[in-house]
Amino acid sequence: MSNNPIQKIGQIGIPVKNLDRAIPFYQEQLGLRLLFNTETMAFFDCDGVRLLLSIPENEQFAHPSSVIYFQVEKMNEKYEELLAKGVSFLDEPHVVAKVGQTETWMTFFRDTEDNVLAFISEVMA
Repeated sequence: MSNNPIQKIGQIGIPVKNLDRAIPFYQEQLGLRLLFNTETMAFFDCDGVRLLLSIPENEQFAHPSSVIYFQVEKMNEKYEELLAKGVSFLDEPHVVAKVGQTETWMTFFRDTEDNVLAFISEVMA
């Protein structure tokens, strides 16, 4: 047991190729609050978790990000809302697991920088 345990996720970094193209996607399509930005970085708030969009400093970091799963209450409504805004989905909302009376729904989509993201929703069946 560590005397200095990890407390929480403080920030998630997402590599981007074009910050001017990526900022409106996260701000307007996803509806996240832009905290501030510089020439090479933009910081968003996602209910207390900070998302950092950044132009990679070198090729070592110039690759698609891990899949980030954004929790939503009403999966189908969010799907239709973003579909109408031109978001490119890889699939439709679907059940991926059922545990007891709880169903876990997901749908995957791409941002403007070709990163795969997802929405997840857990609902009572």
